[in-house]
Amino acid sequence: MLIIGRPNFDRGVILGEKKKKKGDKIQYFDYSLLAIVIFLVCFGLVMLYSTSSYSAQVKFGDSMYYFKRQAIFSAVSFFVMLVVAKINYHFYGRLAKLSYVVAFILMILVQTPLGIEAYNARRWIRLPFGMQMQPAEVTKIAIILFIPLLICKAGKKIKDVKVLGKIFVWGAAAAGGVYLLTDNLSTAVIVMGMVCIMIFVAHPKTAPFLVLAGAGAGLIGVVVKLLSMIVQNADAASSFRLRRILVWLNPEQYLSDGGFQVMQGLYAIGSGGFFGKGLGNSAQKMIIPEVQNDMILSIICEELGVFGAIILLGMFGVLLYRLMFIAQNAPDLYGSLLATGIFAHIALQVVLNVAVVLNVIPTTGITLPFISYGGTSVLFLMIEMGLALSVSNRIQFDE
Repeated sequence: MLIIGRPNFDRGVILGEKKKKKGDKIQYFDYSLLAIVIFLVCFGLVMLYSTSSYSAQVKFGDSMYYFKRQAIFSAVSFFVMLVVAKINYHFYGRLAKLSYVVAFILMILVQTPLGIEAYNARRWIRLPFGMQMQPAEVTKIAIILFIPLLICKAGKKIKDVKVLGKIFVWGAAAAGGVYLLTDNLSTAVIVMGMVCIMIFVAHPKTAPFLVLAGAGAGLIGVVVKLLSMIVQNADAASSFRLRRILVWLNPEQYLSDGGFQVMQGLYAIGSGGFFGKGLGNSAQKMIIPEVQNDMILSIICEELGVFGAIILLGMFGVLLYRLMFIAQNAPDLYGSLLATGIFAHIALQVVLNVAVVLNVIPTTGITLPFISYGGTSVLFLMIEMGLALSVSNRIQFDE
């Protein structure tokens, strides 16, 4: 367990006024995490250009269209990350509840004329200068800040079922808002998963969670079996989510209704072999629609092979290890849970994206962190990395 002790939220500690004498402690900063983030962003830009140059040339007449936009967003986001890292993370604890409320307001705006519908989903809001934003990304940050605050305030009462239930309800409300207001089931699952992981880490008992996890796995198996029977009738195909399940169960039969992207992605992975065809030599990137988004891993496998994919996933593993190191050594429980929430988000999103590309689960639209195209995604991921670096900057070791 990562429980280090309930953080002291008095004014002096929050503002960083109480400090150890010089020479007693060594100030720490996780440069390894910073280096991995830089590597992933640069690798993502290279693969984004290689993946999207053909489609960008056809669509916009500029092969570097997606690359230039992503590079600008990445540069701005990197600066934002450094600013966030310099501020004491306890300051963000004061803004946690406000961020939770703001996230709901932004999600409500999706249902107003400011909302933008794309790919049969209404998930974005219109911003000035022709930009757009996905409020669900704000909700992830809000959950990372707010749920640890509730857990810290609960203290030892976290063992109480009622107190635990209240915290769970706050998280479930956010996940429900993501699903109902932005029609984004996959992100709602990630938000709920983040809440459950943070509660699991903070709770002193493990057995009840293992029982619940086993029961949940069994329930999912039953649901999948029932759905596989239900979706065989014509009425079920009227729902786009059930159509995705149909495609998942038999992509070859539903090539014209979503199975085409899945099958072409699998062809890309298979044709790449172990070492790939070489950077820029993908053939499937000219066929797969919107390949620079959630299917970019398939092109990485085609151009760099399984070896390249293993290296990339290994770097994600190192990133998660550094986040776990920060969580274990954070100076208080709030900082530990902040890093845990970020860890949960990255881990869940990577696992879901890989599972979709391999057709282990139905298509969800979840992107690969730092690699897939998306300005909003990069910005909020960098903010999360800034929060993790802020926690690491407050770690002190004996000389």
